[in-house]
Amino acid sequence: MGIPDKAMLKIGTRDSELALWQAKKIQADLAEISIETELVLIKSAGDIDLKTPLSELGGKGIFTKALDHALLDGRIDLAVHSYKDLPTEQPLPLVVAAISEREDPRDVLVAPRGTDWIEDAGATLVIATGSNRRRAQWMAKYPNSSIEDIRGNVNTRLAKTSANTHWNGCIFAAAGLKRIGLNANISAYLDWMIPAPAQGALAVMCHEENHALREQLAALNHKETAICTDIERQFLNEMEAGCSAPLGAYARYEDNEKDGDIDIVFEAVVMDLLGKKHFSVSQRIKEHEAIDAGRIAARELLDEGAAELMKFIQQK
Repeated sequence: MGIPDKAMLKIGTRDSELALWQAKKIQADLAEISIETELVLIKSAGDIDLKTPLSELGGKGIFTKALDHALLDGRIDLAVHSYKDLPTEQPLPLVVAAISEREDPRDVLVAPRGTDWIEDAGATLVIATGSNRRRAQWMAKYPNSSIEDIRGNVNTRLAKTSANTHWNGCIFAAAGLKRIGLNANISAYLDWMIPAPAQGALAVMCHEENHALREQLAALNHKETAICTDIERQFLNEMEAGCSAPLGAYARYEDNEKDGDIDIVFEAVVMDLLGKKHFSVSQRIKEHEAIDAGRIAARELLDEGAAELMKFIQQK
C-alpha cells in the first residue's frame, strides 16, 4: 500500500470537542511536513451509549473499534486516539505509527463548590468518576467517600458536575481540560493519584501495510513519550488488565542528583475497587533498561500476590 501523489489523506476521529482538537493537532503537525489531510467524523460505541458504566461496556476498544473498522475498510487513512484508550494487544493489521509529545498526565479535581475539605482524609464526600482506577485511588485516600458514576465527553461531565449540587467534585484528566482551554475549571491537581497508562499522549494509527504513510508519520513520533508510554503499557499488558481495571502506571524522565544522569522513574499501582488492598512499585531505571521494565515490574507484583487480586477483579 502506498500514498498516491497529491492525495488528501483522511484522518478518522470521534466527534467530541476534545477528539476534534486532538485530530486537528495531528492535522496541523502533518501540514508542517506538507501532508494535506481532511477529517472524517466517526462515532464509537462509547459515544453512542452514554448510560452504561464504562466497566460494564467491556472497557477494551469501546472508543476505538469503530475507527479500526474504518481503517480496515479504507474509509480513512489514519486515526487519532487518546493512547490510553487503545488495547495493549492488536489482533488486526493496524499499527501505532506515531505517539505525540505528552500533555500533563495528571488527574485533577473539578469542585465548583470549593475544596475546604481536601486536607481532611476523614471527610464524608460524594465524588463523580466513571473510572475504576480513579475510584480505587480516591477511596484509598478518602475512605468515607461515596462514588457516583458519570459518563459523557469533557463538556458534558463539566455541566453535570456544576449541576449536581450534592457532589463534592468530579475527577478529570488535566490533559483533556488543558487542550480545549477549560483548565480554569481545575480546583486541585491530584499529584498523589497515579495516572492511567499513556494518559495525556496521542496515538496515530494506520494500516500496517501502508509503509509509505508509516514512514511519514514517524516524523511526528516523540521519543521520550514513546519510551515512557511503552513501559506503562507493558505493565498493563502483563497484568492482563484492560483500561477499566483499577490500575495506574506512570513513567517519566527525571534528573538523578547522585550521578548527574537522567533516569526514568516508574510508578505503578493495582488496587481493589475500594482501595483497601493494593500492590505498588516505584523504581528508577536507565533508558536502556526500558525495553522490559514494565513487564518485569508487573511480574514482581503478580508474584507478591497481585495475581489473586487481578483474578478477583476480572471476575467482577
